[in-house]
Amino acid sequence: MTVLVVSKFRDMRTTTNLYLSSVALSDLLIFLCMPLDLFRLWQYRPWHLGSPLCKLFQFVSESCTYSTVLNITALSVERYLAVCFPLRAKAVITKGRAKLVISVIWAVSFCSAGPIFVLVGVEHENGTDPLATNECRATEYAVRSGLLTVMVWTSSLFFFLPVFCLTILYGLIGRKLCRRNRDHGGGLGASVRDQNHRQTVKMLAVVVFAFILCWLPFHVGRYLFSKSFEAGSMEIVVISKYCNLVSFVLFYFSAAINPILYNIMSKKYRVAAWRLLGLRPFAQKKLSTLKDESSRAWTESSINT
Repeated sequence: MTVLVVSKFRDMRTTTNLYLSSVALSDLLIFLCMPLDLFRLWQYRPWHLGSPLCKLFQFVSESCTYSTVLNITALSVERYLAVCFPLRAKAVITKGRAKLVISVIWAVSFCSAGPIFVLVGVEHENGTDPLATNECRATEYAVRSGLLTVMVWTSSLFFFLPVFCLTILYGLIGRKLCRRNRDHGGGLGASVRDQNHRQTVKMLAVVVFAFILCWLPFHVGRYLFSKSFEAGSMEIVVISKYCNLVSFVLFYFSAAINPILYNIMSKKYRVAAWRLLGLRPFAQKKLSTLKDESSRAWTESSINT
């Protein structure tokens, strides 16, 4: 729905919304992988869907993980430039460049997730019936060679480094807006512009906070999962399983919550969503009814006079 709103209505095709629609595409692809994850929870072994599908859905999920965090980071950098360097931002921030950055982000995400095709596969325990014990999981080669640990650290770097950058960026944006409001405030045009910036930044800050809250257990669980292979400790294995269950729910919750946040935080998005459904917002309906009643009352008064 978010992708359709941005693509259908010209007034919604801002650079900010282009990044948000790219995030929405990532979320949609993540949801397409959810049935296979649910199947693995329901029947962890044996895996009868083949090695290619095991590798593919893990690859798509990993790619979308990277794409989401990179899109949010790029969007936050754009907002930082728009708020702190408005004159320079007009020349730098264009729809064409935003589309180029989004294309590069997806290319980097696909390349970074490429090792998944080596790290994940259908494995079975030695000395047992392969058909009965097939599992879609990390391969023995990935564990022995240390590639699994490298991939975990790479994934963590894709999460914690952007989170550090986002914290700094939103801190600088908040300080800039506070100073501008306290010191000079500007004219009416500047005031309206700052209000728009505040509303956009507020929505993005909530989105980023929800992202961090939902994805932190995912990366902690992944780290514990890799350590359970190396240490062979039953305590770590048990903690890893429970952490993975929690992170599994939050992972998909994060993909579901963004459009809800847009709807709550952005009036413009709500109006566009109503237009997409072929309906009028409740406020507009009420205003239209009041206008009709007022017009009717004026007409009746004129006739009586």
